[in-house]
Amino acid sequence: MGEQIRLNAADGHELGAYRADPESQARGGVVVIQEIFGVNVHIRAVCDRFAALGYQTIAPALYDRCERDFECGYSADEIAVGRELKAKANEDLDGVLADVEAARAAVADAGRVGVTGFCWGGFVTWLTACRLDMAAAAGYYGGGIMDHLGESPKCPTILHFGRNDGSIPMNDVEAIASAHGDVAVHVYEAGHGFNCDLRGDYDPHAAAIAGMRTLRLFDQYVAAG
Repeated sequence: MGEQIRLNAADGHELGAYRADPESQARGGVVVIQEIFGVNVHIRAVCDRFAALGYQTIAPALYDRCERDFECGYSADEIAVGRELKAKANEDLDGVLADVEAARAAVADAGRVGVTGFCWGGFVTWLTACRLDMAAAAGYYGGGIMDHLGESPKCPTILHFGRNDGSIPMNDVEAIASAHGDVAVHVYEAGHGFNCDLRGDYDPHAAAIAGMRTLRLFDQYVAAG
């Protein structure tokens, strides 16, 4: 359903992206933000699913500033490499957001644009909601939000967390909910990565409910525009 394309950020950086278009007229746009594993088979599948639901969808390759065309699986060694690249990417969050903005602009012809992301992408989704012009945002198990708790989303935002997530303490989740009463924070009886059917923590029940909530958000605030 999708294709690989190239984007140009405002600072001149060129990056790759995966774009999936709906078969009929788009209801709006969605930017999908990668996990630490790059724009891999799972992220491309997420894009395809949103396209099947009527959204023009794009996933920018946010590691291209560090290592071009990176994607990997879920072994311990691959996780270690992904974490190293995440640390490098976090040193230039302005660059990351410039690349997200380039992706947003690439699907803006479809109408309003929402953003969703997973793991590191959940954190980037939070920053995107706070700093860029998006119609709605849905972040999944985003570690790092606590470091930017003083920032507030400028669009309707929901967050999904797993109660059994070993990398995001429930105390942090509760602090986020307390600091941002207008953000819907949903907690599931699941672990980290519960949305990904290629990972050991995949929880189909939690993934289905979170997916329905995310789609309802986009249907209300993205498609309605």
